[in-house]
Amino acid sequence: MSVIVYGLAAIVVVMLGVGLYVSKYINGDSVNYIIAGRGLILPLAAATLMAQSLDANATLGNTDLTASFGFWAGAALPIGLALCLFVTGLFFAKPMNRMDLVTLPDFYRRKYGRGVEVLASLIMVLSYAFLLAGNLVAGGYLFQTFVGTSYFTGVVAIAAIIFAYTIAGGLFAVAYTDVIQAFVALAGSLALVAFVAMNYGITIPEGMGPTALGQLTDPSKGAYVNLATIAALGLGDIVALDFMERVFAADDPETAQKACFIGSLGTLVIGIPFSMVALSAGSILQSMGVQAGEQAVLYVLLQNAVPPWLAALVLGGIVAASFSTGDGAILGTSSVIARNIGDIRVDEKTEADPTAADGGFFSHESDKLLKVTRMMAVPITLLGVFFALRVPATGMLLVLAFDIMFAGALVPLALGLYWPDVATTPAALASMISGSVTRLAFFVLIPVTYGYENTLLYVQNDVFTAAFDGIPTFIAPTVSLTVFLAVGYATRESYGVRSLDRQGQRTIVAGGDDDD
Repeated sequence: MSVIVYGLAAIVVVMLGVGLYVSKYINGDSVNYIIAGRGLILPLAAATLMAQSLDANATLGNTDLTASFGFWAGAALPIGLALCLFVTGLFFAKPMNRMDLVTLPDFYRRKYGRGVEVLASLIMVLSYAFLLAGNLVAGGYLFQTFVGTSYFTGVVAIAAIIFAYTIAGGLFAVAYTDVIQAFVALAGSLALVAFVAMNYGITIPEGMGPTALGQLTDPSKGAYVNLATIAALGLGDIVALDFMERVFAADDPETAQKACFIGSLGTLVIGIPFSMVALSAGSILQSMGVQAGEQAVLYVLLQNAVPPWLAALVLGGIVAASFSTGDGAILGTSSVIARNIGDIRVDEKTEADPTAADGGFFSHESDKLLKVTRMMAVPITLLGVFFALRVPATGMLLVLAFDIMFAGALVPLALGLYWPDVATTPAALASMISGSVTRLAFFVLIPVTYGYENTLLYVQNDVFTAAFDGIPTFIAPTVSLTVFLAVGYATRESYGVRSLDRQGQRTIVAGGDDDD
């Protein structure tokens, strides 16, 4: 056990050390802090995208869901995340990188105006509070299992570490460590499945393995939930603050696209082995007389069934990736609160002009944005802690975070880029409100979410039972799309549409009035 604790301590020290060291590269510039100065080369961009998919939230959720419900319940997480990166690479990476955005809601401002920017920002902040919470849940269980603290102490400790890491180095702190983290995670994942196969054998319970396709076709076997998980992550994660931060940070559009494709492949290569190990976890632990309980199956397995050096290697990769995702969640939401809700920004025309003397940004404005962004990290971290203590379920929190964005924010982004003729401001507002309200209404009316009891906010009723679990993931974005098209066609002549030039650098209002 001491080997594991020392290994985790070393990871924490290295991450904090790197965060403090690379803080010098920020140089008082919020663009350096938030998107690493738009200078990430391919290995850094690919590694940091991959790390976002392989955090403790996704890994622990993967193994817990697989052990409880079957291969497709857990593997749906890496499959969905890999699908997101692949789709982003195909359709979004190049145009979004070309726009020189700082935060994702900047797109909604340029395309739809200030009101849509604020609404999109609120949706994303709520979603990312859940994402941060999921990583804190995993960290809490890690500290509880391997360090001997209480779950509460573990959540607070991991939150404090991620907070310190974030405000010190921003995205630079992530980029400079994620290449190492990616190799550690790959080595740990493959070594774990190899060790289990050679020493215990891969034991697949009947009806739980990859060939049990009823998990994708039969509602009684969780098909709705599993398909909803893939859809929410595969499509909802496109509208992700941390993923898009990294797309914006790539040094050119081609790098952004290639990084997404590499990250997609890496997510599958590292994530799927954890699902296979989880299938065998029950029989391995039972043979050892160990009860895994309902949570943290992977942690119990590492604690009892593998050598300390291997446990330290696997946990090191997971913890490092969680730092990356936690950093992205805090950094993304705090910058959105400061820049897009608080409206602390540089002049748009100057921002778009790379020939400006200061590289396109006013330094005194950037300093103010940097300061407020760091300040906003405090309430975001506290909100993540609150959700982690109320809903200690890793996989559910991960999917719910992107489910909300799938419902409320994806349609205006996708149609704003690829169907601009109907992309009016009223359409975007109506779409975002209807989709988000629909999804949140189902959340409070259904007693379970992705197989877990809704302990956060449930309104008891006899209409929506647990059998509806998973279905709202498809209903809400359908409502969003339908409303967008209906309102868009109804208002495009009277209201007018905003179009962007090829680089997305300026807004042109075609018809109607500019309400920006």
